[in-house]
Amino acid sequence: MARMHSRKRGSAGSSKPQAKNAPSWVESSKEEVTEKIIELARQGTDPAQIGRTLRDKHGIPSTRGVTGRKISQILEKNKLLQYPSDLIHLIRKAVGLRKHLKNNKQDHINKAMLDRTESKVKRLVKYYRGRKLPADWKYDPESAALLVK
Repeated sequence: MARMHSRKRGSAGSSKPQAKNAPSWVESSKEEVTEKIIELARQGTDPAQIGRTLRDKHGIPSTRGVTGRKISQILEKNKLLQYPSDLIHLIRKAVGLRKHLKNNKQDHINKAMLDRTESKVKRLVKYYRGRKLPADWKYDPESAALLVK
């Protein structure tokens, strides 16, 4: 699929196969992996970093193969994930661009970048509204800055 805000095409490639069972060399149990995920989430890491940490330090290639659930599903079940991580990352980017534009008012390229980023945020909010976000949630740049911090 083509990108919306650039002239590039999408990247084609293979994806890793979905593991239905844990590999035979993984020694961690389902409860241990869940505890590690909860512990890392309480330290403030996002789901992608949790997955990287489990892969690199603990030798767990796929939490879905061991626990039967994704990391975000485990975090939602334990009420540790309030907002989707892709939305939070885009909001952080928009807040950083607003901060930059406050000091550099003539930076027209970053003004356009801010418009693009905020349109992506609004599109994601529209997608997640009623599912992972409350039905009346709206994107507001001032409240978004408080949300990210």
